[in-house]
Amino acid sequence: MSGNMEKTIPHLPIVEQDEWLGPVEQQLRDRQNRYERKLADICATNSSIVDYANGYRYFGWQWDDTLDGWWFREWLPGAEDVFLFGDFNNWQRTELRLQKNYQSGVWSIFLPAAMYADRLIHGSLYKIHVHGPNGWLDRIPAYATRVVQDEATKNYTAQFWNPGREFDWRGDDFRIADREGLLIYEAHVGMAQEKEGVGTYREFTEKVLPIIRREGYNAVQLMAIAEHPYYGSFGYHVSSFFAPTSRCGTPEELKELIRTAHEMGIAVIMDLVHAHYVKNLNEGINELDGTDHLYSLPGEVGYQKYWDSKLFDYGKREVQHFLLSNVKYWLDEYHFDGYRFDGVTSMIYHHHGYTDFDCREKFFDEGVNEDAIDYLTLANRLIHDFNPAAVTIAEDVSGMPGMCIPIGDGGIGFDYRLGMAIPDFWIKLLKDIPDEEWNIYEMWSVMTGRLPAVKTVAYAESHDQALVGDKTIAFRLMDKEMYFHMDRASENLVIDRGMALHKMIRLMTISTGGQAYLNFMGNEFGHPEWIDFPREGNGWSYAHARRQWSLAENGFLRYSWLGDFDRAMIDLIRKYRVLQGGYPWNLLMDEQNKTMVFSHGDLLFVFNWHPSASIPDYELPVQGVGKYVPILSTDEKRFGGQERQLMDEEHFSYNLHGDDGKDYPKIKIYNTCRTATVFLREQ
Repeated sequence: MSGNMEKTIPHLPIVEQDEWLGPVEQQLRDRQNRYERKLADICATNSSIVDYANGYRYFGWQWDDTLDGWWFREWLPGAEDVFLFGDFNNWQRTELRLQKNYQSGVWSIFLPAAMYADRLIHGSLYKIHVHGPNGWLDRIPAYATRVVQDEATKNYTAQFWNPGREFDWRGDDFRIADREGLLIYEAHVGMAQEKEGVGTYREFTEKVLPIIRREGYNAVQLMAIAEHPYYGSFGYHVSSFFAPTSRCGTPEELKELIRTAHEMGIAVIMDLVHAHYVKNLNEGINELDGTDHLYSLPGEVGYQKYWDSKLFDYGKREVQHFLLSNVKYWLDEYHFDGYRFDGVTSMIYHHHGYTDFDCREKFFDEGVNEDAIDYLTLANRLIHDFNPAAVTIAEDVSGMPGMCIPIGDGGIGFDYRLGMAIPDFWIKLLKDIPDEEWNIYEMWSVMTGRLPAVKTVAYAESHDQALVGDKTIAFRLMDKEMYFHMDRASENLVIDRGMALHKMIRLMTISTGGQAYLNFMGNEFGHPEWIDFPREGNGWSYAHARRQWSLAENGFLRYSWLGDFDRAMIDLIRKYRVLQGGYPWNLLMDEQNKTMVFSHGDLLFVFNWHPSASIPDYELPVQGVGKYVPILSTDEKRFGGQERQLMDEEHFSYNLHGDDGKDYPKIKIYNTCRTATVFLREQ
């Protein structure tokens, strides 16, 4: 063998899986090398990334057993003077001066228990008085774990939270990894109640968790957890990253919600907002030390103009530490089971995704925020090192290569991506295209157009589609007719069509769209109203910032039929492990009759999307020899359908001899229009 033969460098596993990435393999290696350098830098001074992400155990209030008192620390490198004040010192702004470590930029003060034990008590209110380039300002510390709003003045203030005993997590050994096939119920605690007002953690625990369990979902994704000054932001303009919103209750009540969910077998995923932060000075971390470049890059590059908010400087070591500490904090202190990372597309591109991703190079050119990619990779490493069972979901519409590929294979390390093209497709179909022109090939392509190694959370609609300015699927289908003809006695063609397609769209999405499924609370029964949070334009009303659960429980209304179908659908998906079964196997595409047939194991799915063509003795291929029995149909009477196909009918396969000399099993059914039916093969 020649000694001059060049040593072949093996391809990255991500390239082995997807040859389309071959031409950009070097860029992928560069990306992985950047991450490895940053991880090595962290581990050079810490035993691990888990040990590194302990900012919440150092900053803010920390008890010192040795000195018998409280330390208070805050990172404010640009500040010229900092004072701590509150009700414990009669709000004297310039009495308690913090000392600055000029090397680290950390300001600190020690309050001995001998002097402050009777004054600094559980529930005490406090702020910091900061003198910086922007003047003297009263501010809320970045690591505050509790922030409350004064009902009279509407001002926010940090609260010293020391209930005297730690929350009892004993026995909470829940593992989300044991819940295969994630069925996610997206929820907002504040608007989860039927009353007009803000719901609480306790009400959610008592009233909504039992609904989620009854519906069959095995995970709840909680929105708007971190404190945010404007309720109508849906929690996406975060002000205090370590404080659960106090408008819904206490930290202990949130912990009790999570513990109770675990006892019910329900995982709790947090909607985590690290893509940006609120620009407010009074409530948030913007210009906390007086400069415009503490947590952001200076000037316009630190501003997200599309969201009117501030951007994080992911390349700054202290910001990286702040965010990673925040990631660990919610897992450690609150036992969340993972995260949906909001706004990932905005994070990873300097243009925030406002471009066409029409070529491979756009995923690696100067438009990419490499620091954000590094941060997300580090965050995934931290999460899975701290809790190997935890789940991470990326909200990325761009399709960044490697987003859901393991870090060791050259990826960013998320477990799932949101299938955001799916709801967009359904909206386009319902909005722009007549029923008879629906293209079933395009439908199939959108639902199944994903790489085998990339796990996808499929959903027909989320909170995005329920907001004012958009429409839920139910409202797109039935519009104002929902207000007049949802009683069971009414006869209305618009409602009949809407009911049928609402069920079909959901069944199609969950059975073909991915390895997990998501539904926004109330949408499963066709909640009739949009979401409109209190604002000046609606007279600060809560009328549309709630969920009318009673509609689904009213036996005289059709909403209950939609809810009953969703429950039966979820039960079928869980029982037959459809989400774990990989891609559906396509058996037939009949464009003329708008009929598609596919299988998942022993389940046979038949969808007839045609608005009027019902075909007796319709012959279709099946996955194998056997008896086929219908076990679920969108047209069943118990779901508000006509039940044109008998549910107790048995369909025996027969062989049809093909031109290739092989036998192919077939069955015949009554293929009714606007109906989806699931058959079970009994061999």
